[in-house]
Amino acid sequence: MTIRSTPKPQPVPASRLGRLSRLGALGASVAGNMVVGGLGQLAQGQRPNPQSLLMTPRNMRKIVDQLAQMRGAAMKIGQLVSMDTGDVLPPELSEIFARLRADANFMPPKQLKQVLAKLWPAGWLGAFSQFDVRPIAAASIGQVHRAVLRDGRTLAVKVQYPGVARSIDSDVANVGALIRMSGLLPKGFELGPYLEQARLQLHEETDYIREAAQLDGFADLLVDNRHFHVPRSVPEWCTPDILAMEFAEGDPVEDAARADQATRNHITEQLIRLTLDELFRFGRMQTDPNFANYRFDAENGKIVLLDFGATRVVGAETAQVYRDMLVAGLSHDAAGIDAAAGAMGLFDADTTVDHRRQINEMMSLIFAELEEMPVFDFATTELVQHLQRRGTALAEDGYVPPPLPIDVLFLQRKFGGMFMLASKLGASLPLRDILAEAIS
Repeated sequence: MTIRSTPKPQPVPASRLGRLSRLGALGASVAGNMVVGGLGQLAQGQRPNPQSLLMTPRNMRKIVDQLAQMRGAAMKIGQLVSMDTGDVLPPELSEIFARLRADANFMPPKQLKQVLAKLWPAGWLGAFSQFDVRPIAAASIGQVHRAVLRDGRTLAVKVQYPGVARSIDSDVANVGALIRMSGLLPKGFELGPYLEQARLQLHEETDYIREAAQLDGFADLLVDNRHFHVPRSVPEWCTPDILAMEFAEGDPVEDAARADQATRNHITEQLIRLTLDELFRFGRMQTDPNFANYRFDAENGKIVLLDFGATRVVGAETAQVYRDMLVAGLSHDAAGIDAAAGAMGLFDADTTVDHRRQINEMMSLIFAELEEMPVFDFATTELVQHLQRRGTALAEDGYVPPPLPIDVLFLQRKFGGMFMLASKLGASLPLRDILAEAIS
């Protein structure tokens, strides 16, 4: 089922009460539709199926439209727990959140001007020769505008939606209730730890002073790297709710899918190498693999890196676990793979012997494909499909994963996003050699 809508200007509900009432009304409406549908199934002698009752076109439209209008945590939580970036929700719920990521609406000019008037000094507009009120990008927490200062500097100005930061706690709790209501979570699955980490992450992402520091930190780390450009912040126009930075030219990175093979390979290789550097050298990682966070400037061949709100410190112990997994996998060390998988939290003392074996086999499958394909073709590999089938069979056999360490969850999300982008670009790379070099 595909649910699409066209992004449009739409006021963001700013008060906690307003946001709570919208989520409450949404839950009641969806629940009512599910009850009616369930009664219909009973009347036909069928056992009500929660999945089919939730995933009706009417319910999907209600969920997508209402949460897209609210933005904030109501949208962002789906990016933290969506199947297509490698974590924990069933595909039915992932479909809802995938549509939200694609269909973000934006503040109308009147509301934008009210926000800017509140956050910037009086007369701020006089400092600009141009300020485009229609955003060049809109996402879950804020929208980005192009502006030109009278001194000639061109800026990208990210403006946070009003009320988003104040409503994180209640939004997360209510979206969690909506997920639980769906009946789609595996029996015994503990959603609470993931919701708590989503809540903490969202509080960090709404602090634009923190993001400006992360932005400049990565600009410093990559200042001598000829493959990347990180625009720096413009501190005099930054506030906790506004992030102003240098404007960077470039096209959406996925547009490079139409470029020649060498260009597609170049982009993919550099992003994979950067991810490995973040893990093993920098000790910090931008964990949001949304394609919109990368652009490609074909004129100078540089990849532009954007949006560092989801940057996390990578502890030495976490990095060592991933190093151990790569060392074991690349050397076909079954015992080492088992030890690393356990250290990642993929199983615990309550996991059955058979489930543990299946998890290790899935890990080994990854390294076997790297061995069989010295030049790894992301366009033709069926590795993801194989892993999904094995994962589905594991779940159907009763496996419920223990709560994953949050660092592992975010890292897996980043790795999954890089794999998706590489597949989108149809890259072919000596992936095994790149991984081996990273841990040498």
